[in-house]
Amino acid sequence: MNKEDLRIVYMGTPDFAVESLRALVEGGYNVVGVITMPDKPMGRHGSVLQPSPVKQYAVEHGLRVLQPERLKDEAFVEELRSLRADLQIVVAFRMLPEVVWAMPPMGTFNLHASLLPQYRGAAPINWAVINGETETGITTFFLKHEIDTGEVIQQVRVPISDTDNVGDVHDRLMLLGGKLVTETVDNILAGNVHPIDQSLLSASAGELKPAPKIFRETCRIDWSQPTKRIYDFIRGLSPYPAAWTELVTSPDSASSANSALQVKIFEAEKREAQPAQTPGSLLSDGKNYLDVVCTDGILRIKTLQLAGKKRMAIADFLRGNNVCNARFC
Repeated sequence: MNKEDLRIVYMGTPDFAVESLRALVEGGYNVVGVITMPDKPMGRHGSVLQPSPVKQYAVEHGLRVLQPERLKDEAFVEELRSLRADLQIVVAFRMLPEVVWAMPPMGTFNLHASLLPQYRGAAPINWAVINGETETGITTFFLKHEIDTGEVIQQVRVPISDTDNVGDVHDRLMLLGGKLVTETVDNILAGNVHPIDQSLLSASAGELKPAPKIFRETCRIDWSQPTKRIYDFIRGLSPYPAAWTELVTSPDSASSANSALQVKIFEAEKREAQPAQTPGSLLSDGKNYLDVVCTDGILRIKTLQLAGKKRMAIADFLRGNNVCNARFC
């Protein structure tokens, strides 16, 4: 069988999944169907439906699109079966029931943005950067019952620099992911795959670190952490969903209560210092710099965003905000 005859069903939703679908389409592979999430209600009253990035690409290229609410729904399963897929490919989608992933004769493989078995879970890129890793990668593996535990087909290692944020690493892995997906398909077609059980990789992987879904409270900065830890935390959440803190201003003569304003921080740099102040204390000339005291050093804030405002450089922030008698907490 050649790639033009191989019937592929592709499953994915966000931007990260578009690149792999593009690689398949532009590479001449036979994508007979695309499965993605239902359109999302947008706008103040939810009256506008926003299609996923994968759906937008699929529609633009005339691909058949299925958007099931429930993956076990009998009508969806029958429609999926009617596509007669030889192989299914999953990139940044939902957990699949066995009736779906076991359907095609050549199996279903997933592209995961980590070096499995490390960073199993929903947010592998974020957590690799948050944890200060110097290397991550992408993995293709065959699906099985337990999430992200199937046999590994191929991996590509990718360095992470100390100045990379999660957006930088995301884009790098996204582009490499498209290449790895097509290489994996070619190797499956050629009968040139030798899947490796993840238990055989665990011994050399060291302590396994998870990559759970990130929620709003996950993103709050703890200023009692070491400087490097906070620095990695900020870049591991930048540009999205962004690390945040509260700017607390001490009461003045007109008020007896502290005021607190939520602030997202997108970019910072480490500075060597021996701080004597309490973690979260602010140091500034009121014009050009804003430093935050950590337990063992100082972080200089470069860009931030006040609630309800646009992202701005620190000099612009200081022009409109007095940080005297203020702190982050």
